[in-house]
Amino acid sequence: MVAGETTVNHLRQQQQLILNAIGEGVYGVDLQGHATFVNPAAAQMIGWDPQELLGQSMHQVLHHSHPDHTPYERENCPIYAAFQDGIVHRVCDEVFWRKDGSCFPVEYISTPIRDDQGELVGAVVVFRDITQRKWAEALLQRTNEELEHRVRDRTQELEAANKQLQALSELRSRVVTMVCHEFRNPLNNILLSVSSLGRYQDQLTAEQKAAYLLGIQDNVERMTEMIDAILIIGRVEAKGMEVQPRPFDLIPFCHEVIAEVQGGTDPASPQNRIQFTSRHKRLRVNLDQCMVHSIVTNILSNALRYTPAPAAIQLKVSKYQDQVTVQIVDGGIGIPAEDLPYLFEPFHRGRNVSNIAGTGLGLNIVKRFVDLQGGQIEIASQLGKGTVFQVVLPLQYQPAASS
Repeated sequence: MVAGETTVNHLRQQQQLILNAIGEGVYGVDLQGHATFVNPAAAQMIGWDPQELLGQSMHQVLHHSHPDHTPYERENCPIYAAFQDGIVHRVCDEVFWRKDGSCFPVEYISTPIRDDQGELVGAVVVFRDITQRKWAEALLQRTNEELEHRVRDRTQELEAANKQLQALSELRSRVVTMVCHEFRNPLNNILLSVSSLGRYQDQLTAEQKAAYLLGIQDNVERMTEMIDAILIIGRVEAKGMEVQPRPFDLIPFCHEVIAEVQGGTDPASPQNRIQFTSRHKRLRVNLDQCMVHSIVTNILSNALRYTPAPAAIQLKVSKYQDQVTVQIVDGGIGIPAEDLPYLFEPFHRGRNVSNIAGTGLGLNIVKRFVDLQGGQIEIASQLGKGTVFQVVLPLQYQPAASS
């Protein structure tokens, strides 16, 4: 008997040593849910002394509430269910409460205990603090969400870039097609003129020869103008053209442009169809002079081209606050309403231009130069009565803030 008791005591000591050495929390409860043993790891995790817990209701000690502090009813407790239904219960999404009132996430397993006769006498609970794992899972989830957000943003950027490339490709295809078409007429005219000069040079008068040569020159200039316009559009599309502002006086600038457009005619001459008005004697601006020159020149040239002589064209310049407005009014053939939405597209020309010369690129360049300088352009037109172009530009060019 003494030997048997020694063996039992030895086994109990070994069992206690094992329980004390386990890093996970382990405790046992009887059929009333009172603690029968608690290992040091379990007591340490919930902030109690092991001896204080013996005989206490463990549900009331560490499992009394849900994470939101609502009561956790004992009859719903999986730990207690183990010694009632004799089934092992595993839980991985609840919390245990410490003595100081704080809680921590746990996973646990509640295993029923039976005596030698197979009767339920309690349960043993093994649990572990999964705070670090929850933190890692949350970090992983947050990292995945950030990654998904970045991937989504990058995908949108790539889709936008792809659309831009597709639009640029379509534009280039259209440009190539239109260039071939637009170049065909002047090239045919040049070929016809050269052929006529070669075949009939002895029969042609000096005036006729001069006319043929002048026609060749006009067609070459038209092709050169078209090539220059296409190169400008290409540079703008490729972001290779930057605004280069410098101070200049807009009033004498407009007088010079008028003289240039009219072939050197004195602006004060009665033959001058372009009438300039402004209440400003001086109007200093800080813009890209070359771009402004192209804007005004293109619109004035169109006004002269599509306005039958001797009808006048009005060029008005005004200033309001930090903006300057350039308005060009003609009494020409006007623009059909159906063409207005497409007026700034490359090679688009109004359906009523008939045989009037033009490339359909000038207004596209105008719109690009106005946009590059942070301005706006508006058009109002009536068939047979004329057109009003209004360009609004800042007095001082301000580069767009980089993103």
